[in-house]
Amino acid sequence: MPTLQQQFGQIDIYLFDQLLRGNISPGMRILDAGCGGGRNLIYLLNEGYEIFAADHDPSAIAQVRSLAPNLPAGNFHLESIDTLSFPAATFDVVLCNTVLHFARDDEHFNAMLQSLWRVLKPGGLLFCRLASIIGMPHQHIAGRRYLALDGTERFCVDEAFLMHHTAKLNAHLIDPIKTTVVQNQRCMTTWVLRKPTR
Repeated sequence: MPTLQQQFGQIDIYLFDQLLRGNISPGMRILDAGCGGGRNLIYLLNEGYEIFAADHDPSAIAQVRSLAPNLPAGNFHLESIDTLSFPAATFDVVLCNTVLHFARDDEHFNAMLQSLWRVLKPGGLLFCRLASIIGMPHQHIAGRRYLALDGTERFCVDEAFLMHHTAKLNAHLIDPIKTTVVQNQRCMTTWVLRKPTR
């Protein structure tokens, strides 16, 4: 019998929550945008989901391909998420975990978000985790760039910013915006949207 580690890998607990509640279910086509080493894909691959991945780092794509040697090479794209080359309305679920806070500025954030939204099917789910200033003071640098207590500089969102983009996309919040405050380090916010069907 596989261990929990073998079964689920290092899956994000908030993504696991979406699985538990049936918002992500077998048969769905899933894109991990900014996949890194694929830590959120172990369970999905084990369960036979149709998985695709994109990342600008060749070593990340190589690592994810090694996790899924039986999937076609075309499922893995070496590219940035602001210029995804997958066809429009391809995926039932788009995961973007700890990536959007690497935006350079508002324009870059918008480009990434629009690219993710374009490849999502009507009725599909966009799952995002990103740095925010919700719940803990950060040192403001310029624009939406902040220095967290852990010493990292990120593009940080707040509730008003996320609600503005939710409305702009005509999206539906799957859950209220949830933020984890990591003591004396940073704030990470979960933002999960449903794309309208028409």
